Formats: sequence, C-alpha cells, structure tokens
Amino acid sequence: MSENLMSINIQIADRHYRIRVKPDDEQAVRKTISIINDKIIAFKNNFPGKDMQDYISMVLLWYATESNTKTVSLADEKDILEKLNQIEKLLVS
Repeated sequence: MSENLMSINIQIADRHYRIRVKPDDEQAVRKTISIINDKIIAFKNNFPGKDMQDYISMVLLWYATESNTKTVSLADEKDILEKLNQIEKLLVS
C-alpha cells in the first residue's frame, strides 16, 4: 500500500476514533462527520428517550437513503454543468 495516509481524530456522537485518510480526503471526511453529528442532534430533539444506538441507526438509514438519491442527482448535476459550459462558450465566442 503506497498511499500516503494521515491519522486524524474524529468524534461521532459520544465516541472518539482515530482513523487514517488520504490528505485530499480529510476535509470531506470532516464535513461528513459534522453532518452525521448534526443529524444525531436533530434526531435526539425529534425522538427523545432513545439511546445513542437508536440515533446512530436512524442517521445511518438517513445517510444511506440520502446517498442513493444523490447518485441520480449527481448525474443530472454533471449534465447541467456540461450544458452550462457549452452555453458559456457560445456567449464568449
């Protein structure tokens, strides 16, 4: 494994983890962790009385569903971006 990985400390819910990531991926990982923790807080506010495992399971289900629906929209986004670039080229010409 010749990839240059760096160790970072993260926290999900009330637990700390040390993980290894590519330096280019660090910002994306930290953003994802932030989204996950924000969703845990949102679920805690909407469903009081559950335990942390329940909240993490809810976030996992939400995140998996969100990822599946974004796959389609990312393809659409790429197509729109291509069309906008073509329009920009026409305008600049």
